[in-house]
Amino acid sequence: MATAPRHLLVIDDEPHIGLVLRPYLEQLGYRVTFARSLAEARAAVTAATPDGVLLDLHLPDGSGLELLRDLRAKADTARLPILVLTAEGEERVLREARRLGAALVTKPFSPTKLSQRIATMFGDLPVPEDEAS
Repeated sequence: MATAPRHLLVIDDEPHIGLVLRPYLEQLGYRVTFARSLAEARAAVTAATPDGVLLDLHLPDGSGLELLRDLRAKADTARLPILVLTAEGEERVLREARRLGAALVTKPFSPTKLSQRIATMFGDLPVPEDEAS
């Protein structure tokens, strides 16, 4: 019996991210849904907790870091795999995201690097040595 595809929730307000990522991630076998704001993301997680989240830090109605904190504070999402997609360069913010257990991918990113990071996030690949600490 085939297993259901992993569900990825992509939270990013840039429309081109969805246009590029959806077909690529679906081709890799993931089920993909999108949210373009914190409000949409919260509603999506409440409706059906995804298997993993790709999270932008800059959203029109607030910070993705706020959502990350909220998800970590709730028992049912505290261990949810989260990969932060960001152009953010402020070290304090990136440190906080790491402290909260999120992995990071800096925009712009290659599809290959993203797929490797998603596989690592799910434990399908080992953590690269330069990111193990």
